[in-house]
Amino acid sequence: MNSPIYLDIGNTNAKWRFKGDYFEVPIAEFSFDILPKASKIWVSNVSPNFVTNNQSNISFVESQKKYKSLINSYKEPKYLGADRWLAMIASYELSSGKEFIVIDIGSAVTIDIVGNSGLHLGGLIFPGLLKIRNTFRYLPVEEEINLKGVGQSTKEAWSVGTFDLILNGINQKIHQLKQITPYAKIYLTGGGSEYIKKFLEFPYDYHKNLVLDGLELFADNVG
Repeated sequence: MNSPIYLDIGNTNAKWRFKGDYFEVPIAEFSFDILPKASKIWVSNVSPNFVTNNQSNISFVESQKKYKSLINSYKEPKYLGADRWLAMIASYELSSGKEFIVIDIGSAVTIDIVGNSGLHLGGLIFPGLLKIRNTFRYLPVEEEINLKGVGQSTKEAWSVGTFDLILNGINQKIHQLKQITPYAKIYLTGGGSEYIKKFLEFPYDYHKNLVLDGLELFADNVG
């Protein structure tokens, strides 16, 4: 019997793991036909525009009320995004059940905080860098910017301003959350982490894709 596939469908890219190997394509280029034969396909999907075929071996994950001693804080657990829940499951296992904060930087930035008892205290979501910059598509972007300065052209001003908006939003929120859980381990994940992680003002553990890690743990736990 073939191994299962763990598939993370985001707003920008589709990522999957099969027999320990990692693959990624833009969401516009993805279809189930490009996947290898597998006994089961476990899917985390946050794209509202994604349409699947009706293969019997595909299982879409919904957030649950509980994973071991990790407790979902939502009154209706399924409305917590599956990607957030799975990233929390992976972080929960990494932290050995101790308090933690998980930051996922992608098309959106999500931050979730979990206390020592395993209770999810809540989280927040805001647009990622590309989403913010796309609000004014006609404004040019400078990739190499001086974050300690200000822009001396519209291109520089827009580039520095939008980057600062994301960076300062994350740094400020983590500073606030550390007042609630001062000993929380911080886990960082998501494709957008690459452009911002060296500017963060707090220690963290970086993991390339906690959503896929959590998806595999979830699948193993439910059988």
